[in-house]
Amino acid sequence: MMNAVVKPYHEMCLNSSELIVPRDTYQRALHPARVARIAKEFDERVANEPKISFRDGHYYVMDGQNTIAARKFLNGGDDLQIRCKVYFNMTEQEEALLFAQQTGISERLSAGQKLRALIFAGEPAAVAFQQATELAGVHLSFEEGRGKQRISCIATAYHEFIRLGPELYIESLDILLNAWNGEPDSMSSANLLGICRFVELYHSEYNKGRLIAKLRQVDAFTIFRLARTAGVSLPGKTKYLQQVYTIYNGGSRRAALPLKF
Repeated sequence: MMNAVVKPYHEMCLNSSELIVPRDTYQRALHPARVARIAKEFDERVANEPKISFRDGHYYVMDGQNTIAARKFLNGGDDLQIRCKVYFNMTEQEEALLFAQQTGISERLSAGQKLRALIFAGEPAAVAFQQATELAGVHLSFEEGRGKQRISCIATAYHEFIRLGPELYIESLDILLNAWNGEPDSMSSANLLGICRFVELYHSEYNKGRLIAKLRQVDAFTIFRLARTAGVSLPGKTKYLQQVYTIYNGGSRRAALPLKF
């Protein structure tokens, strides 16, 4: 992963009307519930200064947009002066990387929010993950929303991509997509894990067409449902693999694959 470039900052008082939140690129959406919580417990004596980047003559919010909104709410909705940490000479990509790597008491980023920022920052593994996913005809749902041919289990998908590499990851996504036509209910962590682990284990032995055909014969919740009733005899991820293995073999002895897990 790229290392964030540490830039000097100055503490400055800026009017909130000057602060721009770059939601079209790397920033997440405003969280009204969190704004309300911050406003309820707000104490200016211990509040963190928003992190701001001065770029191209404008002030961009890298961290602290909810706190800014809470301050404005407490001021009757009017803009006000806010003490900020202002960074200089940063590119927008460096801003995105700093946003993705934020720690401390900042609201934790979801996997999708973090990945979106890393992709914008040009982080190689994140960019490769997005490219491989889209090459398979699947889109990433950064805000955890469900939709046809959209993956919202970002953390699971990214982990499997890193573990399997692009070739097996794309092969697994192609199976997932074709088995249930990319329906929202099918684009789940359970289905993705089961198929990825099966493809990895039986890559040189299984028949892709048979697997897709067999999966089409069951509904999109089958893998999750059967894994949940499997008890504690197998680790979580192996439970999903077991269901894909069982579905693939069916009642056929001739086409059945050997048990390897």
